Amino acid sequence: MGSSFYFGGGAAATVMHPAVLAAMLIAMVLVLVLPRKQAITPLFLIALVTPFGQQLYLGGVHWFVLRTVILTGCLRVAAAGKGARVAGGFNGFDKVFCLWAVSRAVAFMLLYREGGAVVNQIAFLLDALGGYFLLRFLVQDEDDIVRAAKLLVVVTLVMGASMLNERLRGVNVFGYAGSFSVIPQFRDGQIRAQGAFGHPVLAGVFGATLFPMFFWLWKSGRARGAALAGFAGSTAMVLASASSTPVLALIASVGGLCLWPIRQYMRGVRWGIVLTLVGLALVMKAPVWYVIAHVDVVSASSGWHRAQLVDTFVNHWPDWWLIGTKDDANWGSETVDTSNQLVAEGVSGGIAALFWFIVILRRGFGELGTARRLAQHDRDLNREWFLWSLCAVMLSHLVAFWGTAYWDQTRFWWFAFLAIIPVATMACHNKLDSRKDAAPIEADLDYWRPGPVPAPERSWADGQPTDLVDDAAHV
Repeated sequence: MGSSFYFGGGAAATVMHPAVLAAMLIAMVLVLVLPRKQAITPLFLIALVTPFGQQLYLGGVHWFVLRTVILTGCLRVAAAGKGARVAGGFNGFDKVFCLWAVSRAVAFMLLYREGGAVVNQIAFLLDALGGYFLLRFLVQDEDDIVRAAKLLVVVTLVMGASMLNERLRGVNVFGYAGSFSVIPQFRDGQIRAQGAFGHPVLAGVFGATLFPMFFWLWKSGRARGAALAGFAGSTAMVLASASSTPVLALIASVGGLCLWPIRQYMRGVRWGIVLTLVGLALVMKAPVWYVIAHVDVVSASSGWHRAQLVDTFVNHWPDWWLIGTKDDANWGSETVDTSNQLVAEGVSGGIAALFWFIVILRRGFGELGTARRLAQHDRDLNREWFLWSLCAVMLSHLVAFWGTAYWDQTRFWWFAFLAIIPVATMACHNKLDSRKDAAPIEADLDYWRPGPVPAPERSWADGQPTDLVDDAAHV
């Protein structure tokens, strides 16, 4: 199988298999020379199939394969100058993402106040802002999203097959690259497959959160064969990971899609969830987040650890609220394992990073929900299903965040999904903008036709009918 280049010591080490190095160099060239629509192919494949941990250590920076290819793509965008644009222009969602990334990086640098922290966070910003805006440049319309979804089918098929092989034969073929062991992880006598990912939970979550994207491919009729293959790969990844969090994320994916018939009543559903949590808080002897401790799907799951982690995080708020903390390992047993994305945001970036991360979630649901309602009024069922499927993806991520924190290829998929949201909602908002420019009478006729019943009385706020702007932050 060949051997990896490995030199250095401790964290400062180069680990790069010759085959991975060759693939990285090819991907860099292709990202530079391919037309924009095709350049996403080498980016996605190298980002998601390369075994996690493959890196070159140069100039005090760990140049992971994905980071290197992202930098190459950013150089392409910079060389394009004024010809480089993002779909719909720089918008409010982009600003929120930037505020999250910058606030987290600044807090981390202020917390550690040393040169290594600065280098570390510059690398983080390259991964986050560089990756996000490179994808915003590469994904410009719905055809690009379809292309990305088909690439994700390929990735899940490769990962699903390798993880099933790992589960059945006890060998992780990606371990031969040298960045982690060939021997898989075990828990309670079960093999927990991880494929090319950094951890079995993250591998399973990756597959689970993709399920609604594949459903949209099938529902739209644009790639039904690919969608069925995606279903198989996604399910295989979840089952082979033998972890509760991926299973719950998959249930959230399917459950979100099944809520389609009652999509008009989601406000009632949300209030029902809130009231249920309030009721549980009143009758439970422990805080309401200890519900997590009772939601174990796979044997020997660590739901109790997740609940205790949140409890410890809340109780130690004076330690982290300003700029995060580096003392979380001293809070209790295994608290250094911040297997909760919200906790990880607070620990790494303080209240500002946590706040802006929550705003990203809120704005994501809000943008998709508002666009879906606009598509509904336009009687555009295919687009409405597309936006609803993306809402299900967001819901799946939200459930996964309570059981893990993203730090490997899964984080790149999260950034890619966020970059898709402005593109997915752009067409609906463009139609709305065109109505705002139309004559009032014509706008009325276009908007409410067909139907002999007169349009209900409505007021216009920022060009939107009242029933569409009353709660833009909700799905």
